[in-house]
Amino acid sequence: MSLRNKVTLIGYTGKEVETVNFESGNVKASVSLATSDHYTNAKGEKVEETQWHNLIAFGKAAEILQKYVPKGKEIAIEGKLTYRSYDDKDSVKRYITEIRVDEILLLGGK
Repeated sequence: MSLRNKVTLIGYTGKEVETVNFESGNVKASVSLATSDHYTNAKGEKVEETQWHNLIAFGKAAEILQKYVPKGKEIAIEGKLTYRSYDDKDSVKRYITEIRVDEILLLGGK
């Protein structure tokens, strides 16, 4: 196992999982994940900073997301950073950073 491109996050899903079924039988799942940091600023005020991450998963990981992860579910994931680009409907090149999920741990209740 390589540590060169490894991401571990714990957070809450921000929407329902979206899935795409391919003709080959493969499944792709995608969902956003919010992670929050808390700190005290120079004025002594408590500040919460939330970051949003785009998760994608294939195969078994996608099936787990689809079956067991509703909006607002706390999960821990392990995966790797991926980058891609695409042309939007106006032919403008867009760039996106995603985390390709390899492992999922369901946290919290229910």
